[in-house]
Amino acid sequence: MVSVLQNVAIDCADAYALAQFWSKVTGRTLHPEDKPGDPEIQLLLAEGPALYFNQVPEPKTIKNRIHLCLRPETSRDQEVERLLALGATLVADRRNPDGSGWAVLADPEGNEFCVLRSESDRAAMSS
Repeated sequence: MVSVLQNVAIDCADAYALAQFWSKVTGRTLHPEDKPGDPEIQLLLAEGPALYFNQVPEPKTIKNRIHLCLRPETSRDQEVERLLALGATLVADRRNPDGSGWAVLADPEGNEFCVLRSESDRAAMSS
């Protein structure tokens, strides 16, 4: 027997607002029954588990122990710029001059996530 990963839960102060941000990041829609003011919101991804935003009273205070890593369809650098325009902030730039590495960003509530190289970025480095 095994367990199936149902969702990834993200604690937040405003579940709907944060889910809206991640909806723009992933290009996916919120669960059709979710609405502003709901304390729990689901973002249904194309593959894998859902993102589940759970409103909690306490603020985030330390670095995430688990975080999301994104592999964009466009180049990593284009995706970093797009996400910054959506409201993310750059936490740490781990991109290297040779094109390797990643960028650490934070969503509007300070939850860290990484933007990895795209498949085309990776292919360009190996050729």
